Amino acid sequence: MDGILNDTTLGIDFGTSNSALAVRQGAGPARLLRLEGEATTLPTALFFNAEDQRTHFGRDAIGQYLAGTEGRLMRSLKSLLGSALLQDQTSVHHRMVSYQDIISLFLQMLARTARESLDGMPGRVVMGRPVHFVDGDAARDRQAQEALRQAALDAGFVNVSFQAEPIAAALDYEQRITAEALVLVVDIGGGTSDFTVVRLGPDRARRPDRSADILATTGVHVGGTDFDRRLSLELLMPMLGFRHKGPTGREVPSRVFFDLSTWHLIQWLYAPKALRDVQGLRTDYADTRLHDRLMTVLRERLGHRMANTVEQAKIAASLEDAAAGIDLGWIERGLGSEVTPDGLALHLSGLLDQVIACAQACLSDAGLTAQPLQAIYLTGGSSALRPLRGALRRAFPDTPQVVGDLFGGVASGLAVTPEGSGLSLQNQ
Repeated sequence: MDGILNDTTLGIDFGTSNSALAVRQGAGPARLLRLEGEATTLPTALFFNAEDQRTHFGRDAIGQYLAGTEGRLMRSLKSLLGSALLQDQTSVHHRMVSYQDIISLFLQMLARTARESLDGMPGRVVMGRPVHFVDGDAARDRQAQEALRQAALDAGFVNVSFQAEPIAAALDYEQRITAEALVLVVDIGGGTSDFTVVRLGPDRARRPDRSADILATTGVHVGGTDFDRRLSLELLMPMLGFRHKGPTGREVPSRVFFDLSTWHLIQWLYAPKALRDVQGLRTDYADTRLHDRLMTVLRERLGHRMANTVEQAKIAASLEDAAAGIDLGWIERGLGSEVTPDGLALHLSGLLDQVIACAQACLSDAGLTAQPLQAIYLTGGSSALRPLRGALRRAFPDTPQVVGDLFGGVASGLAVTPEGSGLSLQNQ
């Protein structure tokens, strides 16, 4: 093994949907590491190839699955932290491993990438964490952080500490401003929406203790995967029987549709017992064609493909501000739907209300109104969503929005986190 680089800090943004690495050597600037080709971000995904017994990561993992290769795709593993499922075991390449071990396997890949890029292992690692892994349960929240720390240590990293992701985003933004500012950092990731009210500026950046600059930090367990799940439930699952009323006038039991719309739960529906249970729902359908479609999706393991399709349509509708088609012809000829800008705003309104309420609570906790803020700093891939930005404009009409590096900003901020700055959550 190469030596330890004591003057090097590695920032790891292990995200629900995407991950990134940034490195800082000495007092130099942070720089993002290439993770897959020229890309500095990597989908947090693994594919266990049953044909050649290899493990694939990132875009390669998703590509293998969508190409029809026999195997298992896993995404949104971060969502398992703090849950009872984390220590459950599953079969991978003919051996039983826990989901925490699978997280460690992903981190091992990041460790190899860092070692090869730096010709050694970083002497200090700062990992990002949401404000709350688990809402309203401090003990489970601590367990989640310790599980992630152990997975990182098992992967080969040393000297692992933690930083709240919105604080890391703030530190990244601070590298680019020339005057002091009071900022609301809005970090909308795949699994959580996190907020920090913080005082930033070139002079403050040189202070050894920054703890007094953090006026408030809040978070809520709503993010991009929740947006995707809501769109899937509203636009796709009705074609498989969601809200369908059977011969007795009662709706088909809905749990299967919620699980099929949730990335990290889809795989459980492919198990033999789950298939038998869903097959048993057939008598609850008045229109059995809907049940046939549902069984096709499960037997042919098309759930992740459905989730990916709705995610891409959401992104396209938001970026283009136009309708984006959802072609499901691979389930049944002619089957499909679409995401429209108006539909996007309508279907996500309830979730966005929760996000905005959390942002407003952050200002309240800081003892502020919107008026003193100099900027709202946006980071996290889901902060690109047009309805989210519109909701923020309505809530904070007098505050300009500043868009950061949506996918790399948190990693860069983690890398420049000062040691012993009073900002670290290592001892939380």
